Amino acid sequence: MRLIVGLGNPGPEYTWSPHNLGFLVIDRLSERSSIRVRRPEGKSLVGLGQLAGTDVALVKPLTFMNASGIAVRDLLGRLHAEPADMIVVTDDAALPPGTLRIRERGSAGGHNGLKSIIGAIQSDEFVRVRLGIGAAPAGMDLADYVLEPMSDNDLEVAAEAIDRAVEAVEMILEKGVAAAMNRFNRRAEGLDGEPRSGGSEPGAY
Repeated sequence: MRLIVGLGNPGPEYTWSPHNLGFLVIDRLSERSSIRVRRPEGKSLVGLGQLAGTDVALVKPLTFMNASGIAVRDLLGRLHAEPADMIVVTDDAALPPGTLRIRERGSAGGHNGLKSIIGAIQSDEFVRVRLGIGAAPAGMDLADYVLEPMSDNDLEVAAEAIDRAVEAVEMILEKGVAAAMNRFNRRAEGLDGEPRSGGSEPGAY
């Protein structure tokens, strides 16, 4: 079984915040696969079913972002799964809005959700799909930015990134992470077709 873990914060006030893109990808995967992510399992909401011909658990940790590792560790134990069975979907403030990046393993790069998971399970050997949200606006603290509701324009860009992330997860399951990286790890374009500027490593938040 593969675990698809979307990171975010529980609560309606955070639903449309940049930090909840992982949850929104899980919601879209749930719609496409008719897997209901409603069953309380430990410290997460879980839905079991098939996606891209693979047995999967769609997962939304309920521990808040900075304690995501507690929920993930608990669920890996309950489902008798290994870190390598997991795909973690999260936002990334150092990638331009609309950008998608897939990595097979690696450090948390300053992302508190990934940092919590790596610390809790003592492994960074899991695939991560990162959706760019861009840096905080001038004069705004990053911690505030990632928890504020997105503007209509940001939501439009995020919706396109979410669709690509869903396709990326399905390709990882069907053809492997290398094939997905070859297809999706490229510079994002803005809605006007112009490349967006920005870094390539996760921000510290």
